[in-house]
Amino acid sequence: VPPGHPVDTFRREIWALRSVLLQMRQLYQRFDHLDDGEDASALVLEWRGLLNQLMDIEKHFQRKEHLFFSRLEQHGITGPSKVMWGKDDEIRALLRDLAQALQQPGLTAGEWKALVHTVGETVVKAVEEMMYKEEQILLPLCMSTLTEEDWAEIWQSSPLYGWCLVEPQEGYRPPEAVLREGLQLAGPDAIRLSTGVLTLEQLAAIFSTLPFDLTFVDADDRVVFFSEGRQRIFARSRAVLGRKVQHCHPPKSVEVVDRILQDFRSGRHDVAEFWINFRGRFVHIRYFAVHDRDGRYLGTLEVTQDVTQIRQLEGERRLLQYDDAPTEVQ
Repeated sequence: VPPGHPVDTFRREIWALRSVLLQMRQLYQRFDHLDDGEDASALVLEWRGLLNQLMDIEKHFQRKEHLFFSRLEQHGITGPSKVMWGKDDEIRALLRDLAQALQQPGLTAGEWKALVHTVGETVVKAVEEMMYKEEQILLPLCMSTLTEEDWAEIWQSSPLYGWCLVEPQEGYRPPEAVLREGLQLAGPDAIRLSTGVLTLEQLAAIFSTLPFDLTFVDADDRVVFFSEGRQRIFARSRAVLGRKVQHCHPPKSVEVVDRILQDFRSGRHDVAEFWINFRGRFVHIRYFAVHDRDGRYLGTLEVTQDVTQIRQLEGERRLLQYDDAPTEVQ
């Protein structure tokens, strides 16, 4: 595998994560050498730093779940996504628990040691087991199954999710012939709608300018379109296109996804709404059933919007006032 190939980068991330885990184990041994009444603050600070590095595993998981799993599913292989994604979520929960525990004030060295031998060791073991499964099972499976086109798609989409602890090396680049094209719609002519006419260029620009993210799932539950705004809330890559929407969510969410789709398809409901706190932002997520003029179900539209600033609005603004800085006109 050449340097910079997705497998090479993924493998180097595994090695980097193992190095962090080794440092954690060594730190745990130093905790054991403390008397229960000693000051453990310096070791706790070091532990927080190592955990911060380990939390970078989220980027590693995101690429695996949305790129590697997606391409395997195109070849009819769904086992890894069903099993590993659930385990990834368990690790995420453990990391959150440890991060919360490390913020506790006033603990004695004895109490910190107890934390080491419970949550601390559980986290290290869970991540070690996942790294083993990725290296011994997932990567060999991908290498024996995926095509050059699949690797080109993974390579091209990977920067959307970022890198874990290490950067890709220089070397691999897919042949230009297999790099996929961007958004393509049939025909160069203008698109005529009941309320007007748009060129393809205009339509694409409108989708990119909308202050919310769109994703459309067709009547067969496959993702067939998503908008590419300037600041998407949840990352999307072209690898998701054609993928069953159930496979784009963690296993614990699939039941809810299926219920929404069944209710929309049957006509029982037309709208489902959620709102969550996400990375300091208040995000409104809405799902709409899409039907043709005869009432036939065509699919489901997801609309995701950051409404943090909208929730803070008060009173009225009736006079023109720009909130963004002016752009210099040449």
